[in-house]
Amino acid sequence: MSESTLLRRRRARRWRSPALLIALGMVASMLAIGSGAIPAAAAGPGAMPAGVPTPTAFPPPAAGQCPAATAGITGAPSGPATVAMRPGPAGPMLVVGSGPNAGCSLYILTADQPQASPPSYGCGAAGNCDTKIWPALLTNGRPMAGPGVNPRLLGMVARTDVLTGMTVMQVTYAGMPLYQFSHDTAPGMIAGESIFDQFTSPPGVWYLVSARQGAPLPGVATLAMENVTFSGGASGSGVVLGALMPTDFGGARLFPVYTFSADPAHGTACTGKCAVFWPPLLTQARPQAATGVDARALGVIRRPDGSMQVTYDGRPLYLFIKDNGPTTAPGTASGVGAGAIFGGTGFNTVPAQ
Repeated sequence: MSESTLLRRRRARRWRSPALLIALGMVASMLAIGSGAIPAAAAGPGAMPAGVPTPTAFPPPAAGQCPAATAGITGAPSGPATVAMRPGPAGPMLVVGSGPNAGCSLYILTADQPQASPPSYGCGAAGNCDTKIWPALLTNGRPMAGPGVNPRLLGMVARTDVLTGMTVMQVTYAGMPLYQFSHDTAPGMIAGESIFDQFTSPPGVWYLVSARQGAPLPGVATLAMENVTFSGGASGSGVVLGALMPTDFGGARLFPVYTFSADPAHGTACTGKCAVFWPPLLTQARPQAATGVDARALGVIRRPDGSMQVTYDGRPLYLFIKDNGPTTAPGTASGVGAGAIFGGTGFNTVPAQ
């Protein structure tokens, strides 16, 4: 896929109108969830089963513009960046604190590994990821903390893959690089929230950022039964538990979720690099259960970074990045038996009960 085609398809994502947001919220409220009925899996792998609640509809954006996000990065900044806080759907979140982009949302990417040696960034120069699609928040000098932002969590990391031939400094919070999103065209928009991005390298999930501790701020997780085709360590097909995740092109689809054999009871052993390959399924509140999913089996644990991870029968749930590659067919479960390098016998899907 050419760079121009990729950029054009990504920019097809548009903020939904207030009327549509209200309608989506009404649909979600009318759907029956957690009925405990026979799993309502779709007829074929990758298809959406009936009874899946619509993802949470967020409030319409405030008036204003986010020119640096929509136009991309064209040069190095002339002064220090300011990071501020504003109320968000899951709590106080980070936004740009000054200049023409004041109030525009900031994100982190689970695929970034700034502490690795050498550092690794999922959103780099390829496909203009860190300049046009998810513009990196750059600074000239130590970033400044606005009200509600912890200055001790602010930092910087050197990037050589943003502007050709230049080393620039990107703002970090709790060690994670901060980005804007090209589809957030006004302050208050959060069009990038919880996107499972197949075009970063490796794939990762984008999250808003907690101003309190720098943890991801997800939406409300939705679980449903999904008909999948197994690959890798398993073959054939089957019905397994899946999570509804927003995608790059403005929609959402189900991805299989996994449990990790090395996890302790009501805890997680998958952090650091493990969580890059197996992103935890996060939620801001009690997860939603579509028809066929036992709502009583769903719960949460608190991860070391303060975020809430969804559990099923007390076992934490994870996504697998190889299930979301650019050439991976929807409805593929390729992680069965994989991940033993991180402990135990690795990861497995959750079969229909």
